[in-house]
Amino acid sequence: MSGFVAYGGARPVRQPPPAPGPGSVWSTLKHRVFFWLTLAALVSNIGTWMQNVGAAWLMTSLSSSPLMVALIQTSASLPILLLALPAGALADIVDRRRLLIFSQGWMLIAAGLLGALTIMHATTPWSLLGLSLALGIGSAMNAPAWQAIVPELVPREELTAAVSINGIGFNLARAVGPALGGLVVAWQGAGAAFILNAASFLAVMAVLFEWKRPHSANVLPAERVMGAIRAGVRYTRYAPALDAVLIRTAAFILGASAIWAVLPILARWELKLDAAGYGALLASFGAGAMVSGALLPALSRRWSRDAIGGAAQIGFALTLVGLALTRNKPAVFALMALAGAAWTVTMTVFNVAAQLSVPAWVQGRALAVYQVVLQGGMAGASVLWGWVAEQQNVRVAIGCAAAAVIAGMLSMVRFKLAGDEELDLNQFARPLPKSLHHIDPEAGPVLVTIEYRIDPARAREFTDAMRLMRPIRLRDGAVFWGLFFDADRPERFVEYFAVESWAEHIRQHHRGVSSDLAVQQMVQSYQVGEAPPVVTHQLSAQAVYRLNGIGAGADSFEPPRRAK
Repeated sequence: MSGFVAYGGARPVRQPPPAPGPGSVWSTLKHRVFFWLTLAALVSNIGTWMQNVGAAWLMTSLSSSPLMVALIQTSASLPILLLALPAGALADIVDRRRLLIFSQGWMLIAAGLLGALTIMHATTPWSLLGLSLALGIGSAMNAPAWQAIVPELVPREELTAAVSINGIGFNLARAVGPALGGLVVAWQGAGAAFILNAASFLAVMAVLFEWKRPHSANVLPAERVMGAIRAGVRYTRYAPALDAVLIRTAAFILGASAIWAVLPILARWELKLDAAGYGALLASFGAGAMVSGALLPALSRRWSRDAIGGAAQIGFALTLVGLALTRNKPAVFALMALAGAAWTVTMTVFNVAAQLSVPAWVQGRALAVYQVVLQGGMAGASVLWGWVAEQQNVRVAIGCAAAAVIAGMLSMVRFKLAGDEELDLNQFARPLPKSLHHIDPEAGPVLVTIEYRIDPARAREFTDAMRLMRPIRLRDGAVFWGLFFDADRPERFVEYFAVESWAEHIRQHHRGVSSDLAVQQMVQSYQVGEAPPVVTHQLSAQAVYRLNGIGAGADSFEPPRRAK
């Protein structure tokens, strides 16, 4: 977001969205590419759930340690903790379609290799964990780009419905895949489930190959991965709406992840189920999740995200209490269906809130940070609950997890999820001064100063207003910010901030969003006289100017050749 003093008029790069309509959740399927990707993802997710059933069940055959079983979940989640930020940066600076094709191909190879080893009876507990980790790496590279393309495929006002459709598809796969996986494992063994999962990635790859993703002309020099990561982390640090989502997600997932960590142990050793029974248990979870996902858009039109998410978290905690207390099989299956409904509502609310709390330029990186919190929390907490189950028993682990979910709800008191009406993230581009258009984009750092003339009687009001500018500058790319006044001329205030390079400063002028314009207008309303605030740019002495072409049009940017 940006609150820059305008160098002329602001040019919107996209128009404000129309008001949300009351259409059905299924109306998003009228968008052709979204429809086919949703269908392909359903096939792939069925394969993934077959893989999950096969891996968890195979580990219970290879090792009797609850900790080793819990590490299956950790191996799937840990790569996202380590790789999501680079993956999110790549999702914002490279072609997302190509990145998705690469990650799908990576997972195809990993699943195929695991299937071949298992069929040859050559799989060990550590090779199972290692190849599960490789699949997790592919998932980590895939997740930010996959979530970031959804706003490209449907209008913004249909995003909640689109995320719900994705959730319905995922949970339909959760209902079908485990049951099918359990049957395949019981009939042909885990290796067959792994091979079928490898084949399922071909469906997504086929649709991605056919998708003609539009390419928008970009006048800016490409960001480098490390610089993009720093920009994403900086944005996250100074974006309260996104921070609220991240804190709420972490508070929930600490306890909620127990259901995935100890469910295979509960199924095999407490309920005495076979592979097909374990698959049916997961299918019950998916069935409940599918129903709740279909109802969520209607609920969202009547209640706030906070109210819906809070009710779902209470419901999830109660299902954990029930699972800790009962070993009646029909009751456990019913509780799993309720848990699936509560889990899906909670996670969809957080996912939509994360997507709607950031502008397009940083969406991949912001969603990567969200995935780091989500999957990193699951990876760490899975180890915790596996350890508790090993030291005590499964009942104690699930009961403690229920208490953790309830305790995590205290975060709702301070960290509220932003409503759609609170943020206007339509981006605006502001032209740079003509005389400064042909600077080496690598030159830097750049110090920007903005001089204001303020009535001394209103100085305190002005400084209070400028406090709102600080997070805007910092999340848009400034590495530091400050405000000074002139002791000899008390009406003169100078705002300054620095960015890493001239290219990064150019990007700042394309990161402005509508919701920050009100702050900028409020700040400028304190300016005395008709003249606007005076803006200056100071570059490091190492900056190299391209002399030819100075004074070229302000609506284009041409990176210069490097001076020898």
